[in-house]
Amino acid sequence: MSSLMLKHEGISRAIGEAIKLAKPRRFKQSVELIVKLKDIDVRKPENRINTIVTLPNPPKDKLAKVAVIASGDLALRAKEAEADIVIDKDELQTIASDKKRAKKIAKAYDFFVAQADLMPLIGRLLGRYLGPRGKMPTPIPPNVDVKPFIERFRRSVRVRIKNDPQVMCRIGIEDQSPDELAENVLAVINALLKKFQPQNIEKVYVKLTMGPAVRVEKKKG
Repeated sequence: MSSLMLKHEGISRAIGEAIKLAKPRRFKQSVELIVKLKDIDVRKPENRINTIVTLPNPPKDKLAKVAVIASGDLALRAKEAEADIVIDKDELQTIASDKKRAKKIAKAYDFFVAQADLMPLIGRLLGRYLGPRGKMPTPIPPNVDVKPFIERFRRSVRVRIKNDPQVMCRIGIEDQSPDELAENVLAVINALLKKFQPQNIEKVYVKLTMGPAVRVEKKKG
């Protein structure tokens, strides 16, 4: 991080400014991160990413929604683990036959986890809805403990680069402290630095849903 010269203090200051500049709304606004990259050719598949970053300080009352696609005992354990929705094999067929419902589910849930042996069926039935959104399920064996997967994904955000050399993701909500949110920003930046060089990160901004973007200044010198 030192070579990128983005510091916790500067990120926290920018978040505080973004919160101050945003007009009050009747709902809790998300705090969003925008990272603009340079010298990255997104036409090359190796420069596109779709990774999951676990936030150190997830918003407690606005966690990510997790869907589990499973049958039998794994489906039962997913319900006990309080997955946001559990879709069994029969329901999978029903959803796929209803284009409007399939699109709604693909949009409503942030992460999908699926019984490994159902993946070919899911690809055939729901791939056209989940694939373009980068939401194809994470496969798990039928005998695995699904609860840790659900808990981890609920604390996570998807970091994706597809057609444009930039990342946009939600890193919290406005009533979290700027210091907590700054730690979340650094988690995303560090994930990007596993793929790219510090010089590839051109500009970093933070903003509220309905507020103006505030640039995070790099430390001089």
